[in-house]
Order: sequence, then structure tokens, then C-alpha cells
Amino acid sequence: MFICLALCSACTTFVSLKGTKTKIDVKSRFFTALAFVMMALAGMAQNNVAEEVAWVIGDEPIFKSEIEEQYQQALYERVPIDGNPYCVIPERMAIDKLFLDQARIDTVEVQPSAISSEVENRINLFIANLGSKEKVEEYFRMPLPRLREKLNEMYSEQYCIQQVQSELTKNVKATPADVRRFYNNISKDSLPYIPLQVETQIITINPVIPQQEIDEVKARLRDYAQQVNSGEREFSTLAILYSQDQSTAVYGGETGFQSRSVLLPEYATAAFNLNDSKRVSNIVETDDGYHIIQLIERRGDRINTRHILLRPKVSDKDLIDAVNRLDSVRNDIIAGNKTFDEMALFVSQDKDSRNNNGHMLNENTHSSRFEMAELPAEVGKKIRDMQPGDISEPFVMINPKTRREQVAIVKLVKRIDGHKADLAEDYMIIKDMCEAAEKEKIIHKWVEQKQKSVYVYIEEGWRNCEFEYDWLKTGK
Repeated sequence: MFICLALCSACTTFVSLKGTKTKIDVKSRFFTALAFVMMALAGMAQNNVAEEVAWVIGDEPIFKSEIEEQYQQALYERVPIDGNPYCVIPERMAIDKLFLDQARIDTVEVQPSAISSEVENRINLFIANLGSKEKVEEYFRMPLPRLREKLNEMYSEQYCIQQVQSELTKNVKATPADVRRFYNNISKDSLPYIPLQVETQIITINPVIPQQEIDEVKARLRDYAQQVNSGEREFSTLAILYSQDQSTAVYGGETGFQSRSVLLPEYATAAFNLNDSKRVSNIVETDDGYHIIQLIERRGDRINTRHILLRPKVSDKDLIDAVNRLDSVRNDIIAGNKTFDEMALFVSQDKDSRNNNGHMLNENTHSSRFEMAELPAEVGKKIRDMQPGDISEPFVMINPKTRREQVAIVKLVKRIDGHKADLAEDYMIIKDMCEAAEKEKIIHKWVEQKQKSVYVYIEEGWRNCEFEYDWLKTGK
């Protein structure tokens, strides 16, 4: 168990309302996150012997080279900095040092398994986006074991900061009166713009897959396993050639280190029961399809495996049968014989929405509202021209979780046109803003108080700044 003892030289975790929510594509989000990781690792990688000091917080220095490295990396990655970087960057670093000092005093403990899982997920994301382990090492200018070590340190420190902030703000909970007061007092120009949103219901049916097709898939997997177990072929080669999990096939089926909770339950059980890296598991059935698994390495409660995934194909006849069945369901609803809610409960095979009267839930926001881009592509295409109350004709879609074909009908429950956030339509958004503002006040006040108990020194040439906090008054 890791206890927060060290002070961070490059973490930048803090509460702020200054930014507004914007929509950017997944690739942009990845490289923005990558930029901040690069900035943090650059600071942590410094050899601080005989370096020039810009700031001192307590007995922890902030070196000029650390600040410069972070600034140059921000320029390289085009990460915007709100203000003079030679003021903003060291102040962020100083604030983090205050939180980490408090984490040390409070003996905040970090569960290594949680941090390790986050590190492996991040490395897997880097590999997926940059193309290979070698390219990741080239990008970060260090071997993967060293990168893993640095990320582990960085995420441990970030966790400590977040724990201190969470403890400070744990009692913040806005009442309806608080939310109304906040909404009435806030500048309406500060309210975010909410794009077009919709609320939908869905009924899905998974076409019946003939047993013969399932038997053929299993036979292929048994053949692959026999080839590996006999030494005839490498598991990774077969995965590249035949696995239908495109996200891992390009890496020879390798999943990267994952915790049990991240893996599908059936997959996790089989994987964690493997002991011999030269032998292949029996066939494992999950919602995703049929797998065979090979153990690469196990580290405590995390495991790295290879797998080959095959999905039985749905025949055209089975798809047509499912379409016809849902067409009858739709006709019954339109005729008033049954409601959509009733049919969703008794007919739908969608686990996530069936017991919620068919209402689709947004996993990102935990609400029933979706922006159009957040919907499965086929659903978005169907409801684009529908009016509230309309029910689509049956259509074939790919289940975003299992990647299998299914047949669905959707009902457009509500359409909320794009608008400035308002109390009536967007209460939860306003509530979140209200609570975030209160948390920011608490953290700001805490930093001001913490400054008084910690030695602060800022070198000449680094003081002519408009800081968020009054460091010069508290420092020497």
C-alpha cells in the first residue's frame, strides 16, 4: 500500500470553473491528455542536481528547468495556457505541493492495484493510438518499464491530491433553494450552451444463431488451440490472422494488464485460472462471442493475456425473422394493444434498458438524455427526422458492446433543441455547476490558509506575475 510521502513536481490537478465544456473528437481528447502526461513526465524526469531554483514550497524546490520543460511541451502539443506560462505553470506546481504535503500529514493511502490498473489502461491507450510499443517508447523517449514507473508515480500523486480535495469538499450538496439562488445570481453569459438532446426508448431482439454455426466456430477455436499447444504455430500469429477483436488482433491478441473487474466475468474467471503460459484455455463464451485465451503474465490482481475471439454469424433468414417479429410488436403498440413500456419489459433483450421501460441511459452522464453524437449510429440515423411519439420501423444495428448484429425499434420520447442551460430543462447541470462553485470556494480558502503554514520563496525574476493566490505576501 502506497502512502503519500513525496511531493509532486508536475501534477496539475485542481478544481476550476474557469473553463467551459466544449465538444472535441476522440483523437483530440487523446492527444490533449497525452500532452499533459508528457508535461508531467518531463518534469518528473529532470535530474535536479545543481539546477537553478525558481520557487520553494516548504522544503521542496521547483526548478526552472521543470517549468521550461512543461512550457515547451505545451507549445509542442498546442495545449493552451491561460496567462503567462512562467506564472501559471509554477503556481500550479506549487498548489499541488500544498495538497501533497497535506496528503502526507493525513497519511492518505493509495491502493496500488487501482493505480496499476489506471497505468496499464493508459499505456494500452497510448499503444492503440500511436500504433506500437516501440512508437510509444520513441514518443516518450524512455522504455516501457520506465514509463510505467513514471506513470505510477504520477497517478499516485494525483490520487493523493484528489483525495485531499474530496475530503475538503465531501459535505457539499446543493439544495433546490441553493440551485435556484445560484442560477439567479450567475451571469447568464456563463451558462453553457446545451446542444440538441433527445430521450429515446428501444426494444431489441438478438437473432437466433443456428447451433451448426456455433459448432463451426468452436471447431475452429479448438483447431487453433491444438496448433498452439502442439507448438505448430504461435498464438499471436493466429490472433493477427483470425481474431475478430480488432482492438487486440493487431497486437497478436494481447489485452495488456487488466484487473478482474475490467474483464468480462466469464473471461476473467478463465484467465485467472490459467497457470501455464504455454497452454491455451478451453473455449470461453461471453456476451462478446467465443474466446480461447493464453496467459502472458500475472501481477497480483492484474493479468495480461492474449485471446482469439470469434463471433457466430447471423444468417439473412434469422435477421429477417427478427425484423418480422419486431414489426408485429410495433404494429401492436401502434394499434394500442400494448404500450412500448410493456413490450420493452417482455420482449426486449437489451439488458441495460429492458427493466427501465426501454429507456436508453447515457453512460457518460447517467441520464436519459443523449446528444446525437452519443447515440449508436444506427439509432441516431433513425430518429433524426422523427417527431416525439414516433416509433421507427425495425432496423438492423450493431450492439456497441458486443459488436453483434441485432434488430431494434426505437421511440423518440422527447427532443430538446439546442439552448442555453436553464433551470427548468437542465436542473442537474445547474446543480453540478452550483456544487462545483462551492467546492472551488472551499479549496481556494484552504489554499490561502495552507500558505500561511508553509514556507514559500519565489526567486527574483519570477515574482512579477498576477497570481491567483497571494504568494508574495505569505512568502519570504
